[in-house]
Amino acid sequence: MICCAPVAALAQTPSMHALEVAGVTIHLELDEREMNGDPARIQRWIGRSARIVAAYYGRFPVRDLAMVVVPASGERITGGTTFGQPRALIRVRVGRDVSESSLLDDWVLVHEMTHLALPDVGPAHAWLSEGLATYVEGIARVQAHNRAETDVWAEDVRSMPHGLPQPGDAGLDHTHTWGRTYWGGALFCLLADIEIHQRTGNRLGLQDALRAVLAASGGLPADWPVARVFEVGDRAVGTPVLEELYAQMNDRPVMTDLPALWMRLGVEPEGASVRLRDDAPLAAVRLAIMRPRTS
Repeated sequence: MICCAPVAALAQTPSMHALEVAGVTIHLELDEREMNGDPARIQRWIGRSARIVAAYYGRFPVRDLAMVVVPASGERITGGTTFGQPRALIRVRVGRDVSESSLLDDWVLVHEMTHLALPDVGPAHAWLSEGLATYVEGIARVQAHNRAETDVWAEDVRSMPHGLPQPGDAGLDHTHTWGRTYWGGALFCLLADIEIHQRTGNRLGLQDALRAVLAASGGLPADWPVARVFEVGDRAVGTPVLEELYAQMNDRPVMTDLPALWMRLGVEPEGASVRLRDDAPLAAVRLAIMRPRTS
């Protein structure tokens, strides 16, 4: 969930910490007395997540971020919310007994930080903001060596079917179910990424389009019509993939033959995991999507 709502000024109390990481100043509100174990693990988790997102986008989406860690029962990170106005802020719920290994494997904070890189496109296009965060999280973590590539593709094989249109579907802009919002949006991103790579001879991908959108907009604090997002992204990669795909999928159900797509990418289901084949027709595209950028 993303929203833009007034955020109270953070009081200067012993629970306030200032972190400088990946080119962003993070004003962290965390009452360490509420957490069990070494409180420094929370700061390490925040710093690691910020570096992952900064590496994917070429820089962290904002220069100044407020972050509130809300202690909760248990051992898990149970969700977060990202705000763009009047300042960039992430509020995330963290179990008091969360372990270092759980923080290392966490996807929630990378997902929330990714929201900061896209302008606010309005509730009708929540599929784009949530779908992008869902799609980018896995790739960014693979590029940062924080997640296994096979794990990401296995999740896609399991979860992308949730994003396919069901009876009564009216397209991404008009069908606001959980599956279409998160995984329908992620499928849009995957199809766009593949097509950009194909049309540019694997020189460019969706990552380049998203970097351009961030550079032009400043991210979530800005309000942009969705058409402008696609226009700027397409201009950056030199081909109108995003505009064309949006015209196909925004107001009508479009089915994707996922088993055929996985075969072309060289992603073969194997039990709960997958086997990756480098002799598949689109294997080079699959490898390029996951490859870390040098700049």
